[in-house]
Amino acid sequence: MDTVTSVVRRPPESTSADPAARTLAVHATYLLSEEGRKASLLAGGDGRALQQLTVHVPAARLHLVHVDADGVARLKLRPRYELGNDQRITRIDTAPTYDAPPDVEDLFRLAARNHQLERAYEAARRAARVTKHESEQQRRADVAREFLSDPTRRAADHPAPSVTRCHVDTPQGRLVFDARADESPARDVPAEAHRRFRADLRHRKERNRQGRAEQLAVHEHKKRAVGEWISQYGTPEQRARAAAGLLSLDEAIEAMTDHVFAPLSKYRRYVRDGAQRLEAAMRRQAGREDVQVDPREVRVVSRDAPHATAAQWAALQHVRETMPTTTATLREHRVIWERDRRADYSVIVIGLLVTQRVGPLTLRREYVISADGDTEATQSLET
Repeated sequence: MDTVTSVVRRPPESTSADPAARTLAVHATYLLSEEGRKASLLAGGDGRALQQLTVHVPAARLHLVHVDADGVARLKLRPRYELGNDQRITRIDTAPTYDAPPDVEDLFRLAARNHQLERAYEAARRAARVTKHESEQQRRADVAREFLSDPTRRAADHPAPSVTRCHVDTPQGRLVFDARADESPARDVPAEAHRRFRADLRHRKERNRQGRAEQLAVHEHKKRAVGEWISQYGTPEQRARAAAGLLSLDEAIEAMTDHVFAPLSKYRRYVRDGAQRLEAAMRRQAGREDVQVDPREVRVVSRDAPHATAAQWAALQHVRETMPTTTATLREHRVIWERDRRADYSVIVIGLLVTQRVGPLTLRREYVISADGDTEATQSLET
């Protein structure tokens, strides 16, 4: 039996299989200054500011090449990096500028320098981010410890704190604490802030309830005092309505006020008639007979009278002598027309405010002592 020998034929080895012998076509972009553009024209170039050419980069230098998502390879000329005198690296986003067309080795040297400084620049940025993050975390931890150790501190009411999230105001601004993302002690802040917030709500509700109860007690006290006065001094008709529960408290207090201040009945009561007073003043001073003042356009500025005439002082002393248990104060009311402020139309009314304490009630009444163009009030003092 014959023996068959199989011979395997291998393809000849390619002479270009050496990776070091391969190159990559790469775009190189740079700028020419005006001097560089002149030199380019003298050398037979196009003289354009933006120069683009294709260079072949060996495989051993591919670290000087950047390939974007579209597969376009560019030499690392932009952005470029500069090392300052303070050893800080600055990133410059423009392409390099030359005063003469550079050769390929100049471009390779710049790309190598950019590659080296880029790594240092990114490392410095990462270190800065880490330092900033650690500083921020330390600040958050300090604020959290201060908040948790001070029972009087409160988180912001809006938005209301929850068990997982709250906002805390600090001198440097507002911080947001999240129990799901923060580390201890910062993650403990939302739950404590929520607990204090709910406790404050309960305390405020209880305080409001007590305040309301006190107000109702004072109101009932006033009603009893008014009822006792009506039963003693009220008219038969008022007593009958009070017994039926149909006499309003305001009417009863007004009757009490009339009774208490009866000795001052010769004075004319102060009423809110500013619109009518302004109309009369403008008709008298400016001859504007057809003027009409809307009460909604009237503003009254009131204060304690800064000075007093002899007649006003006499009225004040008369009230104090007639009713020594009252408190009497001279008041100045300036009535201003808001529609035409440039015209400076205003009326000054001097009033006499008198208050008297009767049980739980403080009764008050104001009288007109004098007013611009008003002789009735002055005459009432002389009678």
